Amino acid sequence: SARLAEPIRRLAAYFAGERQDFGLALDWSLTAGFHREVLRELESGVPYGTVVGYGELAARVGRPEGAQAVGAAMGSNPLPVVVPCHRVVESDGGLGGFGGGLETKRQLLALEGVLPQPLF
Repeated sequence: SARLAEPIRRLAAYFAGERQDFGLALDWSLTAGFHREVLRELESGVPYGTVVGYGELAARVGRPEGAQAVGAAMGSNPLPVVVPCHRVVESDGGLGGFGGGLETKRQLLALEGVLPQPLF
């Protein structure tokens, strides 16, 4: 539909390495409470090419004990990539989880320059 034309164009530019943010007006109605707070902080406060730990993201929204709950919020993200849950990692350097699979998470982080591009 015409309504999706611009978001699709911006996603294509992102995947081509030509765009670092989406600049879209997001409808947050599919989230509420803590999950909404986490996802909004993630969308606005973790820019392209950076990562944040689950615990740090929890602390940013006032719940420093909520690292596991941040993981649940990532799992309920209705707009992955646009709300970049792939940028949330474990404090010990591990990737953590990702609904699209860890290889997809690795590729997204490599696209953003956080991880090296795979050799093969």
